[in-house]
Amino acid sequence: MFQLQENISLKPYNSFGIDAKARYFIEVFNAGDLKSIFETDLVKTEKILIIGGGSNVLFTQDFNGLVLKMSIKGIAAQVKGILAYVTAGAGEVWNDFVLYCVQNNFAGVENLSLIPGTVGASPIQNIGAYGVELANVFESCQAFEIETGEFKTFTYADCHFGYRESVFKGKFKGKFIITSVTFKLALEASVNTSYGAIETELEKRGIVNPGIADIAAAVSHIRVSKLPDPSTIGNAGSFFKNPVIEKNIFEQLLIQHPDIVYYPVGNNGIKLAAGWLIEQCGWKGKTIGATGTWKNQALVLVNHGGATGHEVYSLSEQIIDSVKTVFGVKLEREVNIV
Repeated sequence: MFQLQENISLKPYNSFGIDAKARYFIEVFNAGDLKSIFETDLVKTEKILIIGGGSNVLFTQDFNGLVLKMSIKGIAAQVKGILAYVTAGAGEVWNDFVLYCVQNNFAGVENLSLIPGTVGASPIQNIGAYGVELANVFESCQAFEIETGEFKTFTYADCHFGYRESVFKGKFKGKFIITSVTFKLALEASVNTSYGAIETELEKRGIVNPGIADIAAAVSHIRVSKLPDPSTIGNAGSFFKNPVIEKNIFEQLLIQHPDIVYYPVGNNGIKLAAGWLIEQCGWKGKTIGATGTWKNQALVLVNHGGATGHEVYSLSEQIIDSVKTVFGVKLEREVNIV
């Protein structure tokens, strides 16, 4: 049975550590409770916000409505031939899920080690890192439809995955609550070391034929060296998306900036490294008041302690304007603004 709380601080529930308040708050431990919650009069009159680990949200003000924190746990695996179908509750910590897969030799998510957040948020954002996206291993997810009170299964085709995009951020934004996700993983690994940072780290470790545990360890080391721990300094990881531009526009940029960091995407797209763009504009490690960018990665905005969400947002505006002025490229925020 769920418990309704009032005037709850959201500081423990967002990785930026912003001290905003929720008028109403319910922590959901069981998918079945959603039916009961959405039969109450409260949901008919209040705005609703769904959060998981709070690692992809910036609160710029108090939330005058109902916050539902998804804390549904549980991981189960079913092996069929050369594949393992692993289902995890929406409230499982993402990295705990990755560790479970690595320990059981289920391959496919090792490159996504140490991404903050929970399993339920992974399809919404189509999370990705080091050459792998959630879409590469997604089988299906179960979601609660707010309007009808029914549960629906979404297949890969239903989700319309794109770069950091899905149907849950577009057509169905705010209409469904993901309760569990099923992944299709391999029993025989074909490791992905396409990103140079992984190859460099493996070389340092003297590993020639890496397994998935080696990849997970290398990626974790890289992320720890680049990104601040939210438990010691508030942040939401990468604050901006890596912009994707057309090849002809990129060719002009390359003439002006021959050192620009980029990756080909599809037939006519070029993905630029947002962190590099921001760093070239002089933002890396810069502090403004209680906020700033991380010393080791300009893509990460941080709360040094006591910053408001509005101050962090203002910093992001300045960075967007700066990159647009220097490179003619408009950055998009990856973090959800509330």
